[in-house]
Amino acid sequence: MFSQQSWYYNILLSNIYGRQTKPMKYLVILTDGAADWPIESLGGKTPLEAAHMPNATLLATRSAVGSAMTVPDGMAPGSDVANLCVMGYDPKHFHTGRSPLEAASIGVALSDEDVAYRANIVTLAAPDGSFDAPCSYEEMTMIDHASGDIPTADCAILIDALNDAFATDGLRFYVGTSYRHCLVVKNGSLATSLTPPHDFLGFPVIDRLPSGENAAFFLEMQRKSYEILRSHPVNRARIAAGKHPANSLWLWGAGKKPVLPPLSEKYGVSGAVISAVDLIKGIGILAGLESIDVPGVTGTVDSNFDGKTAAAIDAFRRGKDFVYVHLEATDEAGHQGTPDVKVRALELFDEKVIGPMMRFLAGCGDDYRILLLPDHPTPIQVRTHVAEPVPFVLYDSRVRIDAPDHSYTERSGKTGPYYESAVRLTDEFFRK
Repeated sequence: MFSQQSWYYNILLSNIYGRQTKPMKYLVILTDGAADWPIESLGGKTPLEAAHMPNATLLATRSAVGSAMTVPDGMAPGSDVANLCVMGYDPKHFHTGRSPLEAASIGVALSDEDVAYRANIVTLAAPDGSFDAPCSYEEMTMIDHASGDIPTADCAILIDALNDAFATDGLRFYVGTSYRHCLVVKNGSLATSLTPPHDFLGFPVIDRLPSGENAAFFLEMQRKSYEILRSHPVNRARIAAGKHPANSLWLWGAGKKPVLPPLSEKYGVSGAVISAVDLIKGIGILAGLESIDVPGVTGTVDSNFDGKTAAAIDAFRRGKDFVYVHLEATDEAGHQGTPDVKVRALELFDEKVIGPMMRFLAGCGDDYRILLLPDHPTPIQVRTHVAEPVPFVLYDSRVRIDAPDHSYTERSGKTGPYYESAVRLTDEFFRK
């Protein structure tokens, strides 16, 4: 077993001692939820093993490959916790809830008294699978946490309808991206138990309804939202087009205003974050990074991957020395239970992001490091996040490694060094 603290640093010393150092560029490529379990339809392979990823494979054969834990013991395996960890922030100290991180991206300024909640607009169905059969809210089933990836413009109309019904001086909804939005309540409670909707796709809501302090308030809001949204013109049009209606509010991810020390102070870097997801952009903004909005990014397999690459290269050319590129499509495919889509997302990202970024950095004239990893597994079989180690690939242009058996897979990651916390891996990544 390798030392978590010094194994890579010792390799660096042995390779670069006495060399004149050049400016260093740092690139993190994060494939959200890409780690998985073996899948029968993929011949017993995981999506990372089944995907044709020649660029990631080439990078791995020249890199240190291992595994890291991104979710501390006792914490839920959410992308909020895991991405904080990958960015170098110990979630045990810095995590105050998911929604406040997203609020930072949306532009919502939270006061110390505010509590922010993630407000998903979801698809519920009656026991017979229809969207209009008469039944109680408790009898409904969670069909789709993303409402068929509803466009932001359509969902914004639904958020307006909810504000018309519920907004007060101390309560308001704010539009985010696609199905992901934010509710802010002044003097709200953190003692209500609220379940993420992607944790029970295909199951009745009865056992996942709000519970604990103020549960009746949130449950009644969700019930009323269904009555408001089920027959809304936006949803009538979606049903007519064969799409999932966005017919209910679902609240979760409560938290208060977070404070993160800037990465410029922690690691001495000036950086940027590129993502389709408000959560990742919000963490970046709170960490002092520039959040770059790329037209056409969706968080699904049809995202503008070329645009992400162009934005990352531009950020480096403008003087940034750190860029965090995030891929959401693999996580969404895990939640939807579509292994072929997950494989396709990985292959597109390899072709359109990993390969071009490798070629740009190789020709930039500076030293550089690349860290490639998921934030957590989202196994197809369970369609939600799990708290298990993820594989990583860590490349340094100054280090000569020739390891033809290395690959960007779960199996390969288990053969290398293991980090009990990805914070330590990130510390190693940025070590001067």
